[in-house]
Amino acid sequence: MADADPISQDDELYLPRTVVNKLIKEMVPHIRVSTDARDLILNCCSEFIHLLASEANEVSEKQQKKVISPEHVIEALTTLGFNEYIPDVKEVLKEYKEQANKHRQRGKKSRLDKLGVPEEELLRQQQELFEQARLENELYEQQQALLQDTMAGGVAPALPQQQQQQQQQGQ
Repeated sequence: MADADPISQDDELYLPRTVVNKLIKEMVPHIRVSTDARDLILNCCSEFIHLLASEANEVSEKQQKKVISPEHVIEALTTLGFNEYIPDVKEVLKEYKEQANKHRQRGKKSRLDKLGVPEEELLRQQQELFEQARLENELYEQQQALLQDTMAGGVAPALPQQQQQQQQQGQ
């Protein structure tokens, strides 16, 4: 029977080659790197991530946690002997949290805030629109009632004076 693990032991997971190539170009822009060297770097990066993720998973399981947190990753780095990376990792984590907070704050800005119109003014405009719609609805209902009366009694409807003048001019 197949493993419950969606990724079999034979499947190798790698970082996208384009990402690794971009990182190499950023780190050593004036040096050519052979394809074999790029492949080796790609394999090393993937192996490092796998090793670190496995160790962080063990740390989280020891703490009876179901989610790997940044603290678990930092502890895994210590366990694996990569203490020199910890200050950089903490700095990157701090920057990430700051960016995430800024993004969340921007997301909290509502559409009303983005309009640049005070909420009181928007409420006033809304009330005006409601009043206008109510008046238009009343007029429509009056016209419908008149139309029904005329159809029932055979009498020409009493049109407002302006409408009568427009009809006369059109004749």
